[in-house]
Amino acid sequence: MKKKKGFNLRNICGEHVIVAEGRENIDFSKIISMNESAAYLWESVGDKEFTVETLAHLLTETYEVDPHTATADAIEMATQWVEAGIAE
Repeated sequence: MKKKKGFNLRNICGEHVIVAEGRENIDFSKIISMNESAAYLWESVGDKEFTVETLAHLLTETYEVDPHTATADAIEMATQWVEAGIAE
């Protein structure tokens, strides 16, 4: 999995928001807001390929969460990113 090019995380008025950059990515029908842990994951994976396991590992390294919960959260996060069109 990889983040789609042209989508960047910005802090707007204290909120973590994904901003589409480039004319081909502009779609004003959705605003993608992220909580603190989702924003951390987004920034941590950078432009590299990543898996659900990568996300789960990042969660267990940074937060006090067990591997099972981290994996379930990572699956949900990855699914949401793909459905939102910001990862593929």
